[in-house]
Amino acid sequence: MKKFILACIGMLLVAKAATAQEQLSIKQQADKLFDRYEYFKSLQLYLKLAERKNADVKLMERVATCYRYINQYAEAGQWYERIIANPKAEKLSHYFYAEVLLRNQKFEQAKQQYRIYFTEDAGALALKLNDCDSAIVWMKQSSAYKVTNAIAANTQSSDWGASYDGKTGIIFTSDRETGDGKTDNRTGNGWFKLYEYDLTTKETKALIIDAGNSPEFKGAYHVGPMALNAQGDTAYITLSTETASKNLPIDKRTGQRLYTRRLQLVTACKKGDRWVICGGFAYNNVKQYSVGNAALSKNGRFLYFSSDMPGGLGKTDLWYCQKETDGSWAKPVNCGNKVNTKEEENFPFVDDNGVLYYASKGLPGMGGYEIYTAIGSKANWSSPKNLKYPINSTSDDFNLITHDGLGGYLSSNRENGQGNDDIYEFALVKDSIKIIKPLRSTPGSVITSAVPSLPGSVTGLPAAGYTTGIIYYDLDKSFIRPDAAAELNKLVDVLKQYPGLKVVLSSYCDSRASYLYNLALSQRRAKAAVAYLVKNGIAITRMTAKGYSKSNLVNQCADHVKCSETDHQLNRRTEIKVVQ
Repeated sequence: MKKFILACIGMLLVAKAATAQEQLSIKQQADKLFDRYEYFKSLQLYLKLAERKNADVKLMERVATCYRYINQYAEAGQWYERIIANPKAEKLSHYFYAEVLLRNQKFEQAKQQYRIYFTEDAGALALKLNDCDSAIVWMKQSSAYKVTNAIAANTQSSDWGASYDGKTGIIFTSDRETGDGKTDNRTGNGWFKLYEYDLTTKETKALIIDAGNSPEFKGAYHVGPMALNAQGDTAYITLSTETASKNLPIDKRTGQRLYTRRLQLVTACKKGDRWVICGGFAYNNVKQYSVGNAALSKNGRFLYFSSDMPGGLGKTDLWYCQKETDGSWAKPVNCGNKVNTKEEENFPFVDDNGVLYYASKGLPGMGGYEIYTAIGSKANWSSPKNLKYPINSTSDDFNLITHDGLGGYLSSNRENGQGNDDIYEFALVKDSIKIIKPLRSTPGSVITSAVPSLPGSVTGLPAAGYTTGIIYYDLDKSFIRPDAAAELNKLVDVLKQYPGLKVVLSSYCDSRASYLYNLALSQRRAKAAVAYLVKNGIAITRMTAKGYSKSNLVNQCADHVKCSETDHQLNRRTEIKVVQ
C-alpha cells in the first residue's frame, strides 16, 4: 500500500544541496536520500554497500526498510532473514520480518518472530497471534463470494481506489507510466492520477481535471481517489499538497528544505463533460494534519473521511461532517470508538442501504489493512465485522465499494496480482435461495443486530454463506438462554419452511482461560445449539457444528487486553450460517 495514503506521509521536495553529491561517499549520499524519504533512489546505493562481504547490519536494515517502503515484500523478507541471524540486529527487525512472513502466509514462522519482539506487551502479542490463527481458519472455510482480478483495469503499476461513475463505469487512481518523465523519487514510479474505466468496453482513459480558480490543485503530484455524489455531478478528490521548494523551511535535522506532504480534499463540479475544481474543503489544514479518502452517504447529508486531526483515537480515524441547510459542512465529528482504534482507520464507503465499509489495522483479522463493515451512522455504529477471506487476505485490503453488499470492487496488494495494488471484483456466487425474512440478534443491550458477512437491505433469508444469526452465552456457560432461544426459534421456522436448507453453527469463547479449556467450552456451546434445534424438530443431518475456542475474535479483546464485560460478551457466541 502506498504510504502517502496514510495521514502523514513523507513525500518531500528538496532544494539543491549546497554541497555537490560527487563530494559525498556512497553511504553519505544514500543516507541523504533516505532522510528525504527517496527510498527508491537510496536503495540503489545501499545495495552496492550491503551486498559486500561482512556488510554492516545497519546497512542491511536500511536495504530491508527501503524494500518494505516501496512494497517489494519478497525482497524485504529475504533481507530480514539475513538480518535477524546477526546478533547486532535491532529488535524491531524481528517485528518487520514477522509482518512479511504473515503476508507470505508462513504463519508458524511469523508467530515465532512476533514472540521474539513482543516480550513486554502481552496484549499486542495476543492480537498478532490471533491474526495468524484467524488467517489459517478463514482460508480453509468455504465462502459464498468469489474475488477476481479486474485484469483489464490493472497494470504493473499501482491501481486502486475505485468509485462508481454512473452504472457503466468506475473512476480510480494509478501511478502508471504516462510518458511525461515525472517520477516520485520515493517509489521510482509516477505520480498518482485519475482514470476512467468503462465496464462495458473494458477501456481506460485519463480523467482530466480542470483546475479552475483553485489554489490547491495544479495536478503536479498525487491525485485521487475521487468520491462522487449519488447524482454524479459533485465529487470530492483527495490531493497531496503542492508547495514550491523555495517556500519550504530548512529542516534542522538534515539541513535541507524538506516538506511532509499531507492530504487535503477539494470539491469538483461536473460541467458538461468536464470536471472543474470548484472549492476546497473548509477543514483542510495541511500544516498540521491530513484529510482525505472521502465518502458520501447516499442522501448526501454526511461526508465521511479519514484524518489524523487532533482529537482522534489513533493514528488515523474516521470522521464525519453533516451538511448544513446552507450547503456548508458542519465541523468534523469523530465516528467514535466502535469503528476507530489506536491504529489506522481509512477508506470509508457507505452503500445504498447506509452500511459502512472501511479498512482498519487495529482490529482482529488476518494482518495488514482489512475491510470491516458496520451498521449505523455518524458516531453511532454496531460493532465492526471482519469480512474474512477471500474479501480480506494477509496483505492490505481496502477501499471496498458496493451498492448492496452482493457485489462490487475492492483494492488489494495481495500476491499474484497484475502489479502493486490492484482493483478486484467480488461477487456472490451462491445466490439460489429464495429471499424471505432475515434473522436478527439482540443480546440485551449489547448489540442491536447481527451483521451479515456482507450486509445490505436484502429483505429475506440471506443467501448461502451469510451469517444469518448470532446467539450469545453467559460467561463460562453453554446453556441456551432466553434471548438465544428466541433467535433459534426463528431459525426453526425458516428451516421448516425450506426443507432444503442446511446450516453451519460455529461457536466461540472470549479470550479468558486457556485455548484447550475454551475449545471444550466452545464445543459444548455448539452441541447445546444443535440439541435445541433437534428438540424442536430439525434433523441433525441438516446441521454442522464446531467449536473454535477463542479464535475469530470480533474486537480487540485478546488475552491480557483490558475490556469491559460488554465487549467480552460479543465474543461468547455461536454464528449461524446458511449453506446449500
